[in-house]
Amino acid sequence: MSSVDFPLRELFQQRERDYLLSNVKVSMRSAVENIEVGDLKVEKLREGETAELPRWVAEEFASLGLAEVAEEPFETEILKSLSREKMIGAFQLSNLAPDFYLRMKRRLAYLRDAAGAGRVRKEDYERLRASSYDLIGIRLGKLLALSSSSTTLSAIADKLTPEEKVFFASSQSLTKEWRTTLLGVKA
Repeated sequence: MSSVDFPLRELFQQRERDYLLSNVKVSMRSAVENIEVGDLKVEKLREGETAELPRWVAEEFASLGLAEVAEEPFETEILKSLSREKMIGAFQLSNLAPDFYLRMKRRLAYLRDAAGAGRVRKEDYERLRASSYDLIGIRLGKLLALSSSSTTLSAIADKLTPEEKVFFASSQSLTKEWRTTLLGVKA
C-alpha cells in the first residue's frame, strides 16, 4: 500500500522528525566541548550550565549521562490527562498538547527498552502502557461518537492533537459514506 493510504502514519512520522529537531532546555551534568555532528556544532558547555539544544542531541546527551532534559515527567502528565478525561462528559474532550502522542510514544519506547536492559522496573513500563491504552480508548470512543454526530471538526479542533484531527476527519467521512450506502441518500 502507498503512503497515501496511511495519512496518519505519514503525519506522525513528519511530526516526529519536527519534534526531534525542536529545541529543548537541558542542564549539563558534565562539561563538553568541540562536538560536531553534521551542521550542529557544540563549542563548549560547562557542568551546571543550562542550554537549548535540538531534542535529538539533548536525548543523546541525557542517555550518556552528560545532561538532564528539563521537562515534567510524562507519567505525571498522562495521569492528569486520564483523570480529566474520565471526569468530563461522554461528548466532551479535554485539551491535549499538540505533541502529547509523540511524547507518549517516545516515553513508552524508552521505558520498554530500559526495562529490557534492567535500568527501570518493568512495572513502570506496564503502568504507563496501561494508562496510555486507557486514555487512547476513552478518547477514541469520544471521537467516534462525535464523528457520527453533527459535530464539526472546527467545533472541537482546539481540543484535538493533529493526529486526532486526521482520525476525526477520516472517521466522519467513513460514517457519512456508510450511512449513504445503507440508507441510499446523502447523510
